Amino acid sequence: MPRVAILAALSILVAAPLAAQAPNGDPRVVQPERPTVATHAHTVAPGYMELESGVQGSRISPGQRAWSAPIVDKIGLASHLQLNVSSQGFFAAPGQQSGLGDLALGLKWRLLDDAPLLGDFAVLPAVKLATGSVARGTGTGTTDVGLTLISSHELGPVAMDLNAIYTRIGASDLAPASRSALWTASFGFPLAGRFSAVAELFGMPTIDGSGTPSTAALLAGPTFAFSRALGLDAGIIVPFRGDMPNAVYAGLTWNMGQLPFLAKALPTKTR
Repeated sequence: MPRVAILAALSILVAAPLAAQAPNGDPRVVQPERPTVATHAHTVAPGYMELESGVQGSRISPGQRAWSAPIVDKIGLASHLQLNVSSQGFFAAPGQQSGLGDLALGLKWRLLDDAPLLGDFAVLPAVKLATGSVARGTGTGTTDVGLTLISSHELGPVAMDLNAIYTRIGASDLAPASRSALWTASFGFPLAGRFSAVAELFGMPTIDGSGTPSTAALLAGPTFAFSRALGLDAGIIVPFRGDMPNAVYAGLTWNMGQLPFLAKALPTKTR
């Protein structure tokens, strides 16, 4: 499977974020998990839902970009537990038709708060289902399972998120089962007023025995707090090792408030 396709599948499994924000007592304050590949250890308040979406254009050849729209719903189930439901919409591009991609389900479980060395530590097991279309170019045709280890720290005004991700890629009609890994180091910091910025290094080491060169890239861009419940982002992705396209992106994170059918059943404590 091409490295670009694997990275897209991993991004859906992880449900990737902006800069990690420290949790506080206000359940409506957004905690973005976009646009970076890393995720933070914090979770949406119980009974609340956050919607994340945007657009990303990846350069596939000179003068041509493939456009996609990641979609993530995050639902707080308990003070330290969050359900992620994610997919990706694709727009027509060479070798690909428009349509909805594979569906992924994940549970982020924060195990530690302010621990020595690990900081706020969480695990995120996830499964990606083969709901997209291989023929249309919107799906990988595999059922994948992954595990993300997440360590979040506050270094003064800087939020740092470190991830280590392992994914077992299921067999398909074209290839046997394989495995993949991903590492990330993401940093978010204030700029001025409602503006902040994010910078991230991420890469995929080769662990499947294929001998394919590993990849690494830099992601960077500004973020804007439009309100406590709505955050905006934009930026670029620039690879510096391996087979990975450069890209531009823009998007939003919106805390939609309480879900009526969960609001009465769950407490609203965020930490």
